[in-house]
Amino acid sequence: MSIKAKRLRAQPVSRLLEQPGGLGDVMRMATLIERAQTHLRSHVPPDVAEHLYVGGYHDGVLTLITDRAAWLTWLRYEQPRLLKLLHQLPGFEAIMKFSLKVRPIRPVKAVPRQTRRLSPAGAEALSHCAESLDDSPLKRSLNRLASHADVPSESGDEPSA
Repeated sequence: MSIKAKRLRAQPVSRLLEQPGGLGDVMRMATLIERAQTHLRSHVPPDVAEHLYVGGYHDGVLTLITDRAAWLTWLRYEQPRLLKLLHQLPGFEAIMKFSLKVRPIRPVKAVPRQTRRLSPAGAEALSHCAESLDDSPLKRSLNRLASHADVPSESGDEPSA
């Protein structure tokens, strides 16, 4: 029994974009959501704008997301004004109401920087090793590494940073 694979032809991009429920619909929705978010953020106070996100649109309901309950309360009071603002934009006349949600946004954690210290004894060992070499890239590298050693402070207690 043999299995014959269908030969699939590459489809033109225009066909992929025009298919119902396809990539074109997703791109149009993303563009509309971006326009709504930009418009709303430009008409609210700056301290609110940085916490306001448009999450999606479905059946006349635009989802607004914020990261704190305090901003959600503010959005509830401002709903009528925000609806009027959105109705000014072409393509947003069908929005009837908002769905308001709180979704805490976890800040991106910066990777802690690992600093390494080179003791004066380690620097001396590198310099001693470099002395025995002829002038070469290795000798220059060892001397450069040795120059990064912690220099003892004036009191002589601790190395400086």
